[in-house]
Amino acid sequence: MQKGGDRVSEHAGLNGVMVRTVLVVEDDEAIRLVLRTNLEDEGYHVLEAGTAEQGLVLIMDEKVDVVLVDLRLPGIQGLDLVRSLRATSQVPIIIVTAQTDSHDVVAGLEAGADDYVTKPFVAKELMARIRTQLRRANPGEGEEEIEPQPQALVCGPIELRTDSAEVLRNGDPIPVSRIEFYVLAELIGARGRVLSRDYLLRKVWGYGNAGDGRVVDNLIYRLRSKIEEDPANPALLTTVRGFGYRMKA
Repeated sequence: MQKGGDRVSEHAGLNGVMVRTVLVVEDDEAIRLVLRTNLEDEGYHVLEAGTAEQGLVLIMDEKVDVVLVDLRLPGIQGLDLVRSLRATSQVPIIIVTAQTDSHDVVAGLEAGADDYVTKPFVAKELMARIRTQLRRANPGEGEEEIEPQPQALVCGPIELRTDSAEVLRNGDPIPVSRIEFYVLAELIGARGRVLSRDYLLRKVWGYGNAGDGRVVDNLIYRLRSKIEEDPANPALLTTVRGFGYRMKA
């Protein structure tokens, strides 16, 4: 087994161009085939796992750039896989769930996933989600670059350090997921302006059209539990009814 810097990090495509690797963790072979076909058509190198256990082995052996996880897996559940990956890695994670399982979306994001797609998924939408996560994880690559941010964003007792991806409250680090970090950066960077749910969905999640606002609401709830002294009566991150959210200027 190759480890650390000794393992192969990328795969060579046509004309020597390096391609990104996507790990698909899905127990349904037919769905894996569809995902593999669509991903390979877009130029990705695809790894497949039918269980969370197999996925964990693969991610130890190879450099993976994005992980797609079905939450309903045999053995170790998808949520536990997301938690395990997030505890040791910042690799972008996109959960795949049934259209009717909206509670799974919330649970997956709480576990540390960066985004989600629902079954039956639209290939074009999934590819857009993957590209967004790759741009977030590798700023400066791809068609669009993320606008540069100052090295530190401050709001009252909260300091967000963009160079080290840290969030501190009164000087003490607080744990946040990748997606929580980006939402907080947008809110603090807005300097008191109200940001709508649709804006955050487009800017952070990369949604071309209006998405599920409940995802934003749930994430705001989680952020308040981490940054507010009294989350039930927020003083820093407030709701502007009918418009969206804003951070104290």
